[in-house]
Amino acid sequence: MSVIRAFRAVRPTPEYAAAVAELPYDVMNSDEARAEVAGQPWNFLHVDKAEVDLPPEVDLYDDRVYAKARENLDRLVSAGVCVEDDKPCLYLYRQIMGDRTQTGIVGCAAVDDYLNNVIKKHELTRADKERDRIRHVDACDANTGPIFLTYRGTDAIRAITAKYLAKTPACDFVKHDVRNTVWVIDDDADIAALVAAFEAVPSLYIADGHHRAASAAHVGQMRRQQFPDAPADAPFNYFLAVYFDAAELSIMDYNRVIRDLNGHTPDALLNALGAVMDVTAVGAEAYRPTEKHTFGMLLDGVWYALRAKPGTFDEADPVAGLDVSILQKNVIGPIFGIDDPRTDKRIDFVGGIRGLGELERRCGADMRVAFSMYPTTLDDLMSIADAGKIMPPKSTWFEPKLLSGLFIHKLS
Repeated sequence: MSVIRAFRAVRPTPEYAAAVAELPYDVMNSDEARAEVAGQPWNFLHVDKAEVDLPPEVDLYDDRVYAKARENLDRLVSAGVCVEDDKPCLYLYRQIMGDRTQTGIVGCAAVDDYLNNVIKKHELTRADKERDRIRHVDACDANTGPIFLTYRGTDAIRAITAKYLAKTPACDFVKHDVRNTVWVIDDDADIAALVAAFEAVPSLYIADGHHRAASAAHVGQMRRQQFPDAPADAPFNYFLAVYFDAAELSIMDYNRVIRDLNGHTPDALLNALGAVMDVTAVGAEAYRPTEKHTFGMLLDGVWYALRAKPGTFDEADPVAGLDVSILQKNVIGPIFGIDDPRTDKRIDFVGGIRGLGELERRCGADMRVAFSMYPTTLDDLMSIADAGKIMPPKSTWFEPKLLSGLFIHKLS
């Protein structure tokens, strides 16, 4: 069974929602964040990337950064820009980007569900990134960024959410070309019905936010040690999440660019590829794969269509059969000499939201070759998580990104 818990969200008043809400802390660097907050005193990056309010030479992990984050969060509340709800509620959060719509239920997930693998993971996390968010959550005494969860939807859950979508929203605004709309689920009977409906959902899956989830769970465990007599329903035993029906989501491609040919000439590279791929020259027009086990490659201004040859991968293995695994195992590792794409500076990753034009731009600037990918599917993600396995790095790209600052969960 899965847990969803109502909570008293601290959230911006309607007139400030657009001024506060912002993209997650990890989609831009410090310089980009400083440019974003210029002239925006209530922008949530002042909380989530508080180094923007300190001299550039201050280390990102300096104690002053976390102290400033807490100061800025407190300022949002003291100024009346963000206000805590009078009673525990659940919330609906809908995003519309172009022709894509996704609607999630905002609530609190259980730390125990994370620890007991009811909330399933598909990525490894980095210790340094975890430490950063642990310190941030602990200093702020709050979850400031939601975890993006998905689940196999049920008619019971859909029926309740549909009722609220017909009501007047609490706020409705456009930010970064995405329409964001929030409704408050404050009826006790509907809250109880949703809690009961999620008890029938066997598993939740982290779509995005593995580091935030791991950090939130770690802080919950820290607080348990600090306050051993606290009740089981203490706020620190839960963390902020948005629960999305998998039927509403789709994953975008996550493409690769590589700095050099690892000593190969273009002809030698094409010959090496021919051992594991069927290779067809397409021409100058960008090639986007249309099915699994196919890839595009841009080399010296020419696009090629690649198809993995039968017998070069294990289709029965949910991880080995992923296109990102096939490309890494058969091409990026042995041909380009990049064995650890997590750390090798010769490879970079480009989210599908940037389009294939970004691959062409990078190949004209700092990179030599690019690979366009067919997107990983949600079925792939859930199957791998169900099997207790881990995806290769940079396997999934979700859009639109959940904005931070619309909901804050206090831990005490």
